[in-house]
Amino acid sequence: MGINKLAFADYCSSPRVDSGFDSRVVHVSSKSEVSKTGAIMMRIYSKYITRAKQLGARGAKVIQAKSIVAAEWVRMKCQFGCDGYGGCLTCPPHSPTPEMTRRMLGHYKRGLLIRGSEYADIRLIVATLEREMFLDGYFKAFGMGAGPCNLCEQCGETCRHAYEARPSLEACGIDVYTTARANGYPIKVLKADNCKGNYYGIVLID
Repeated sequence: MGINKLAFADYCSSPRVDSGFDSRVVHVSSKSEVSKTGAIMMRIYSKYITRAKQLGARGAKVIQAKSIVAAEWVRMKCQFGCDGYGGCLTCPPHSPTPEMTRRMLGHYKRGLLIRGSEYADIRLIVATLEREMFLDGYFKAFGMGAGPCNLCEQCGETCRHAYEARPSLEACGIDVYTTARANGYPIKVLKADNCKGNYYGIVLID
């Protein structure tokens, strides 16, 4: 999918410390249970948060899969607002429909939301983390990046880089605005060419 500026955010807001853990992921009855469960989850997933930053992400956090929103209007914006529509095998109409994405999300509880700048290779980050999670035993791990695939100048009949190529969030019908905001990350429409953007990706974990 080509660069659709409506999918990205400016980051004129004040910088903040990103712990990588969203307490809203866990719903338990007491403060002691919240503390205990949160500590366990941080211990399990902290290495993936650290790894994402090592690979170039500005931030990463564990989120609830049910906070990820897929909507039909996103597909329409791809088809009628992006000059990359149909340009590669990771773009619509080849990528999963919003309905398929919603069904897939129903098989997951958690994901890793990754935030990067225009200089971060989100596709590479999510593909790398997906592979590492899989080898760690998270056999359902699946990553979705940002923007068009740039591994080839032109796709063949089948993908020549199946281990590395991943569809963008938008290509799968995910509403990046609602999803990012629901999980504490800022996102706004870019109103000028000189606005700097945030790029988001997700690795579904388990």
